[in-house]
Amino acid sequence: MSATTVLLCGVGGQGTILAADLLARAALEAGYQVKVSEIHGMAQRGGAVTTVVRYGDDVATMVADTGDVDCIVSFETTEALRNIAFLKDGGYLLVADETIKPLPVACGRASMPSNARGKLEEWGAVLIPAHGIAEKAGNAKCENVAILGALEHRLGFGAELWGRVIEGRVPPKTVDANKKAFELGLEFADGR
Repeated sequence: MSATTVLLCGVGGQGTILAADLLARAALEAGYQVKVSEIHGMAQRGGAVTTVVRYGDDVATMVADTGDVDCIVSFETTEALRNIAFLKDGGYLLVADETIKPLPVACGRASMPSNARGKLEEWGAVLIPAHGIAEKAGNAKCENVAILGALEHRLGFGAELWGRVIEGRVPPKTVDANKKAFELGLEFADGR
């Protein structure tokens, strides 16, 4: 298998880095070589966070160039638009149906892109109600894992493998909610 490139993007506090770590661990457990690259930006202050996970039988680099990414997983609509140039033709775009206003917008010094949701739909994005799914799972902070559940629909690593990875990585008191969020995210994607 040639390398598959997944770009995960969001803003600080959304669990983008944890999601990338879970994805990398799942790919390793599935028997693939994995390389990861992270750009934290101002993650602690709600700034952009981008992580690239590449996995396959032989992964030479973790660098993803414009038009090179097989899948963009975005935890927020504006970040999806910001990173869309990385998606290859025919790539998969999975986006949380959520928009977070950055500080410059909240202060009135900048504006949000108009019709972000419509633009993403034109690109063929699968918009997932991750927040609602996470709340249904019992913990609104599990949005990132709900999105990984939806991503599993395309990856095919297996829910049992993901369950082991989640148990080994998230805080013990959140394991059940995270596993439920993953399951509900997968159900959402399977039902599309």
